[in-house]
Amino acid sequence: MLRLKNEFTAVFKHVPEGYVGFIEELPGANSQGDTLERTRENLREAAVLILESNRALAEECLAGQDVIRERISL
Repeated sequence: MLRLKNEFTAVFKHVPEGYVGFIEELPGANSQGDTLERTRENLREAAVLILESNRALAEECLAGQDVIRERISL
């Protein structure tokens, strides 16, 4: 059984312009930066924006429907 503990795997690759990175478990979460630290910061921001956007889209699609919402921890 996969146990994430609210953690994800970031992958970074050195390129001539600096670094590119992505989160393995979160499609679309990718970023770049001129330093590894800046790429990490950008990637964290990208992940938060994707999660917030996905939540907003789901709320919009489900508006007016009888649904149950609850928090879940992984």
